Amino acid sequence: HTGLDELRTIALSRLMLDNIQHIKAYWVMLSVKQAQTALWFGADDLDGTVVEEKIGHMAGAQSEQALSRAELEAMIRGCGLTPVQRDSLFRPLAREEATT
Repeated sequence: HTGLDELRTIALSRLMLDNIQHIKAYWVMLSVKQAQTALWFGADDLDGTVVEEKIGHMAGAQSEQALSRAELEAMIRGCGLTPVQRDSLFRPLAREEATT
């Protein structure tokens, strides 16, 4: 699969799967830049607030192994969007500024 295939899958998922409310971009498998692009191709959730990801990297992932909350927020802001922390049911949590 190419990066374009991954973005195409996300875009088609957003268009065709109207019964699925949220489309997730797992930055660990996509890479940080690809996950940012995925937010513009239909993904509305970044997943991967992990301390140290190992499984994907054992399978060959070349992305970072960990990102802090501040780094994830900067990643979202970097593509012109506003980060919102959520719970497991996708309800927004009270807004807190991340420490830099």
